[in-house]
Amino acid sequence: MRTLRVASYNIHKGLSFTPLLNRRLTIHELRERLRLLGADIVFLQEVRGRHDRHARRFENWPAAPQYEFLADSVWNDFAYGRNSVYDTGHHGNAILSRFPILAWDNQDVSMRRFERRGLLHCEIRISGWKEPLHCVCVHLGLRGHERSRQMEKLRQRVERLVPRDAPLIVAGDFNDWRQRATQELAHPLNLHEVFELVDCRPARTFPAVLPLMTLDRIYVRGFQVRNAHVHHGRAWARISDHAALTATLVPV
Repeated sequence: MRTLRVASYNIHKGLSFTPLLNRRLTIHELRERLRLLGADIVFLQEVRGRHDRHARRFENWPAAPQYEFLADSVWNDFAYGRNSVYDTGHHGNAILSRFPILAWDNQDVSMRRFERRGLLHCEIRISGWKEPLHCVCVHLGLRGHERSRQMEKLRQRVERLVPRDAPLIVAGDFNDWRQRATQELAHPLNLHEVFELVDCRPARTFPAVLPLMTLDRIYVRGFQVRNAHVHHGRAWARISDHAALTATLVPV
């Protein structure tokens, strides 16, 4: 396989971010737009595994969990890391893959009771590659000192479990508006952010209608970056408050 196309997207739990009483179900539109991205592997944040109240409220709420509904017949394999659990359901991170997922694990890195966070780590087999591809989907906290501690846990996990010569992708919603992740996480692990390589700076991804803040990232090791793109504007803003990211990678 000569190229690998990846995407990262905070899907806002499959609902529009309009006021609570006027929220629309966006998961069906989201599924169609994800397919148009043509990604081999998709890193998703804020994915509903179950929500009983919404299932009763919305007539066309999918019967399957959101990650399974989105994967459908396009991505043959998927993994879901349950982070936040409540009486009516749960949500977390998900990875959708066209290739077999050999193993996966979800590490709890929560710093507060009411802000649950996790690191969803998958090993993916790609035909013809010497080593499995390691993928980590992240959604970090809202406070700077908590993000630093979570990135430290992520760094320790990678150093402990990912061989140095294995290809690695770390992507998701870093909430890193102060742009510290490259210094605190990427440099120690020899990771490179795809937009920093292409445009010399992280992509602006929030809010989706007119992005100003650099919250979302795709970090890679063992790849060259052929191109990277931010998917934003009015049509995307109808789905989520974050823009989607894509990158085409070439193994080295």
